[in-house]
Amino acid sequence: MEELQSALKEWDLIVSTLPEKGRCLLTTRDFYPGEVIISQEPYVCVPNKSSGDRRCDGCFTSSNLRKCSACHVVWYCGSTCQKLDWKLHRLECQALSRLDMDKRKSVTPSIRLMVKLYLRRKLESEKVIPTTATNNYNLVEALVAHMSDIDEKQLVLYAQMANLVNLILQWPEINMKQIAENFSKFACNAHTICDGELRPLGTGLYPVISIVNHSCLPNSVLVFEGRLAVVRAVQHIPQGAELSPVAWTRAHTNVLISYIETAGSTMTRQKALTEQYLFTCTCPRCIKASDDIQESALLEGYRCKDDQCNGFLLRSSDGEGFICQHCGVVRDKEEIRKIASEVKSMLDTVLMSSSAGNHQETFWMYQKIETLQRKLSHPFSISLMQTREKLLKILMEQQEWREALAYCRLTIPVYQSTSYFYLDMPGETYLSSTGVYPGFHPLLGLQYYTCGKLEWFLGNTDSAIESLTRAVDILKITHGTNTPFIKDLLLKLEEARAEASYKLSSKDE
Repeated sequence: MEELQSALKEWDLIVSTLPEKGRCLLTTRDFYPGEVIISQEPYVCVPNKSSGDRRCDGCFTSSNLRKCSACHVVWYCGSTCQKLDWKLHRLECQALSRLDMDKRKSVTPSIRLMVKLYLRRKLESEKVIPTTATNNYNLVEALVAHMSDIDEKQLVLYAQMANLVNLILQWPEINMKQIAENFSKFACNAHTICDGELRPLGTGLYPVISIVNHSCLPNSVLVFEGRLAVVRAVQHIPQGAELSPVAWTRAHTNVLISYIETAGSTMTRQKALTEQYLFTCTCPRCIKASDDIQESALLEGYRCKDDQCNGFLLRSSDGEGFICQHCGVVRDKEEIRKIASEVKSMLDTVLMSSSAGNHQETFWMYQKIETLQRKLSHPFSISLMQTREKLLKILMEQQEWREALAYCRLTIPVYQSTSYFYLDMPGETYLSSTGVYPGFHPLLGLQYYTCGKLEWFLGNTDSAIESLTRAVDILKITHGTNTPFIKDLLLKLEEARAEASYKLSSKDE
């Protein structure tokens, strides 16, 4: 712990323990939007396993790949990555090669991650791989497993996975109970490694990043630069002077990221956190009981019967209908039930159609669902937004750019934080929002990026400049300015501005 504290001083951070929250990272100076708070290479990591999307074990690229000639499981983009990974892969390769080919093919990324964890621990103990204050097995041991909170079914699954690891490693002294516990640690602490556009590439264990606590109103964001995990501030984070639970919450002195998709009501978010991470969130957004009803009605509720009204509906006192809180129009419960039932039935059908590869039928059905959801759901509805995102994805794949742009533009107002309310606590007032994402959220920036690319491709240069500028304003905070993705975005914006300037000068002539 002392070594870790000493190393974190270089980042202007300290580890502290708070009642009911456990370990957390606190700041020892002010951080401002866009500043890197901390970064870490993975202790162990593996790329996702997909027959059509293989990736290099070293850098996660999908280009110029060659399979390991011995184990036939791992891929590398070249000798550089292979050599850097050789100390660890040499042992993994030997272990995998002992399996018959069918069993090798069935080894999942989670199993590989655990095998690599134990192999790295072995190499560390033999002084083959050096340890650092921020990357060593002791930090993995310190991670919370929540074993007492896991149901019997999950414990059985972890035991079965531990048996597979034992089959691969074949170490007589291996502790099966410890392997099962480490799988539970993976579930609560491992991170999905994504590219600049937040597309998942693999899974990694980052012991120091895992100390960062969750909030549904985070002051930081976690992104990846290759395999490097980077936490950046998205708002001003004051120096951590007070460490009591209430003062800590109010002052935002500790570094907070979001573990989950924050689009949704408090009930939805709490359910996701309880199921995946086994804790209940007590951030300001979650404890605002008086405003949760409005948030749920906007994000997951029904629309007013009057098409010109954007009010939210609450159930009437007699339970027979829903009353618009803006104009007072009552909507019949049976009408809502009928449309909701039709939407559910079509969603079940479209999943089967999608898995069967019927793309045109899938698109038509999602269009039908979107039409029904527009009649049923509030304009800020998460389910309506998700349907439009699916339509956008299908249209992009089919290169139907104009229709794709129309759906992209429909999602942006829902992404934005457009409606605000105040959270009052003794002595403090917090400004929060009922929009899906706060101002500096990477998903909002990426949606502007997609919109700008489509507008530019379709010849609407002025609109493209506006969208790409908004994308840059957000993503330079969340992603920094030196990654290949952001450099490409800045280049696109520069080219769009040059094109607009050329068009303007041509008109003047």
